[in-house]
Amino acid sequence: MTIRKIADAWKDMKRPYVKRSTYAAYVLTLENHLLPYFGDMTNLTEPTVQSFVHKKLHAGLSVKTIKDIIMVLKMIMKYGAKNKWISPMEWDIKYPASTTSSGIEVLTVANHKKILEYVKENFSFRSLGIYLCLTTGLRIGEICGLRWGDINLQNGTLNVRRTLERIYIVNGEDRHTELIINDPKTPNSIREIPLNSEVLSLIKPIMKVVNRDFYLLSNGSRPIEPRTYRSYYRGLMKTLNIPPIKFHGLRHSFATRCIESNCDYKTVSVLLGHSDISTTLNLYVHPNMEQKKRCITKMFKSLGKG
Repeated sequence: MTIRKIADAWKDMKRPYVKRSTYAAYVLTLENHLLPYFGDMTNLTEPTVQSFVHKKLHAGLSVKTIKDIIMVLKMIMKYGAKNKWISPMEWDIKYPASTTSSGIEVLTVANHKKILEYVKENFSFRSLGIYLCLTTGLRIGEICGLRWGDINLQNGTLNVRRTLERIYIVNGEDRHTELIINDPKTPNSIREIPLNSEVLSLIKPIMKVVNRDFYLLSNGSRPIEPRTYRSYYRGLMKTLNIPPIKFHGLRHSFATRCIESNCDYKTVSVLLGHSDISTTLNLYVHPNMEQKKRCITKMFKSLGKG
């Protein structure tokens, strides 16, 4: 069987078991990368796959993106081997070593405060969303999918129950995008987040008059989609003369401030909705030299050497 036919069978098998957004991502990976290169082949050797990786690197794709593409290819090949349509195979694919750390984009403390103060003085439903992202760590799809009814004033909490995203649909020759409301990224992403007193003081007067079923950012029955909200965010950063960082940098900034405030890592992980605390540790916990020195000093004191 050709890789294309195996991939078609694999897609049909996967469809009932994954979220629509995940399925759409698989289809996009197949259409844009895997099928044009491997579709008509019946056997994939390690040199063939390695050559594909080199071409994608040369085209400017990141190592992470290419690894994600190869992961899909491996799932397809495993499915083909399971059904005895193709021989089982293992590849040892080489990737270039990363010489520099890209790091994460984070607002300075001064700019973090600057945005919060601006929102308080120039309140709007859209600016409130930015404020919430900086004080709760919500993802862009989560803030776009937030409804007034997700806020519990009595408990002073915000419930993350859904995410909004635009996905790519392929149905035969028909190709289009579709805005969907989905479950949050992982089961851990369904979470309850406490709101601080400043946020509650902004929201309380509004909650008396808004429709609980309306979306917070639009204050209407129709949501604002992520790409539109990103555009608003970029305009806000330009207005405030703050160096541009990706919208996800707001989430990174919230997490970084929590870590800088010596919040315990497990709590930060739960607030962010990470499925594993190691994700939080790998992203945000990078001890500086002073912290390393204190650690060594503590170790020596425990030995009675201090």
